[in-house]
Amino acid sequence: MAEITAVSPLAPDRFPDLPVIGGVSFAAVEAGVRYQGRTDLMLAVLCPGTSIAGVFTRSSTRAAPVLDCQAKLGGDAAAGAAILVNSGNANAFTGQFGQTSVQQIVRAVADRLGLPPERVFTSSTGVIGEPLPHDRIIAKLEALAETQSPEGIAAAAQAIMTTDTFPKGAARSVAVGDKTVQIAGIAKGSGMIAPDMATMLVYLFTDAMIDQPTLQKMVSRLNERTFNCITVDSDTSTSDTLLACATGASGCDVSGSEAFETALHDLMRDLAHQVVRDGEGATKFVEIVITGAATDGDAHIHGLAIANSPLVKTAIAGEDPNWGRVVMAIGKSGAPADRDRLSIRFGTVTVAEKGWVSPDYREEEAAAHMKQADISIHVDLGLGDGAATVWTCDLTHGYISINADYRS
Repeated sequence: MAEITAVSPLAPDRFPDLPVIGGVSFAAVEAGVRYQGRTDLMLAVLCPGTSIAGVFTRSSTRAAPVLDCQAKLGGDAAAGAAILVNSGNANAFTGQFGQTSVQQIVRAVADRLGLPPERVFTSSTGVIGEPLPHDRIIAKLEALAETQSPEGIAAAAQAIMTTDTFPKGAARSVAVGDKTVQIAGIAKGSGMIAPDMATMLVYLFTDAMIDQPTLQKMVSRLNERTFNCITVDSDTSTSDTLLACATGASGCDVSGSEAFETALHDLMRDLAHQVVRDGEGATKFVEIVITGAATDGDAHIHGLAIANSPLVKTAIAGEDPNWGRVVMAIGKSGAPADRDRLSIRFGTVTVAEKGWVSPDYREEEAAAHMKQADISIHVDLGLGDGAATVWTCDLTHGYISINADYRS
């Protein structure tokens, strides 16, 4: 794969300062899974009593680690847990060998940390269709166990990157009653992003107390408004995994807390936006707001049709306010639309209304908006109260270069 040297122009200034989350420690090492000179393996060790929820890709070709994680959700939290993640190899479309790799890694981690195998979760990301060299991973378990630290989350974020140009992290602090709860999360994702569950890889950690069924319902609900509303290239990964871990170390029960759910939603949206801002070759961050649809579901369909259109995305890359391409995307989406009720805005500039170009439209005003790094497109369908927001990026020559060289 061609080395990714340039950081996305949409990247944050720096990796954020993430708080220590009571009850979890991290370690990261170089295992040489695919490349030399890269940190490519991370371990998170979670205390007894940790609740773990997750959402996963619904791809029909999902990877062996995904299937294993799905089977383990809802298990007994009494013994603690561990999450092991490698980059460089997705362990996907590897048949029985892939399942064997997962089993051997899980068994080795369980033995080293004194955990039951059903409380060891693994994820893999990288090239599809090549056997995972699990022996290289197992050989590094001693180093991981010996170097784990509550302050190691930043290194963990670095270890799970593939074509990412920057590590992704976010944190929130929320008061619940007379106590303060901390939430921290890391993510990886840059290409093959059109989630049908979560995003590429996301790991969320909180010291809150919350039982697994309640946490699961919350994460699934928030996922639909965050990670399931982003797309870079319309391609859903075989490996998409989101795991949310609540250690309970704060002693603060957040069940039923609107403040906690709001904070978790804000953090998940932050990470989702970072994934889009690191879209392969991206130079523009695009928010697409759909209102006036017959239903919220229809609005979501229209939003993704616009966000996934190569013609819309290349027009944005070229800073061209080509609203005709937005009309095209709405028409092909399959959700109800009425040509003569449509209105379209680029930023604050109304470009079309009532099925025709706005009489007040000035091309230069819309073109000025398209030159910005953050672009907004607002479509009102005039059919009802349905609404949705999705986020995407532009499509540039950089995307082609990265993916044409991915396995070289």
